[in-house]
Amino acid sequence: MSVVTYIGMGSNLGDSVQILREAAHKLAELGPIQVSRLYRSPPMGPQDQPHYYNAVVQLVTTLQPLDLLDQLQRFEQEAGRVRLRRWGERTLDLDVLLYADQSIENERLNVPHIGLLERDFVVLPLLDIESNLKVRDQWLRDLKWSQASTLTVIDDKHWVEK
Repeated sequence: MSVVTYIGMGSNLGDSVQILREAAHKLAELGPIQVSRLYRSPPMGPQDQPHYYNAVVQLVTTLQPLDLLDQLQRFEQEAGRVRLRRWGERTLDLDVLLYADQSIENERLNVPHIGLLERDFVVLPLLDIESNLKVRDQWLRDLKWSQASTLTVIDDKHWVEK
């Protein structure tokens, strides 16, 4: 059975746009995708690092949650994932944000993603794809992030095709 999932994507090391583009193409091998606009955002953690490039991909997949997580981690490794410190620089970061309407809590995966409602670099790209998303009884369009954000739009939804 296919389910709709949302994958958060981020990068601030290397050619971030190309790294995210390649990750989106790999996600498309797992099932049909839709992409958000491409954004640039200030780092959430230590401020002595480059700004991030962020996007969200909607993926329709038959993979179970932990199998999907395994694939995402494989894609990160293939991209030469570097994670130097907590909330620090990353070559590629892929997160399962939502998996259908399931709540998942285990040692490897928490869905909806922890912090999703507090991060404009997740909320705005999600709204690009689906304007009527509700997470933990909260409409995303009603969050403060949808009104005031620190994000810069870098490209429309065609950035993956370039």
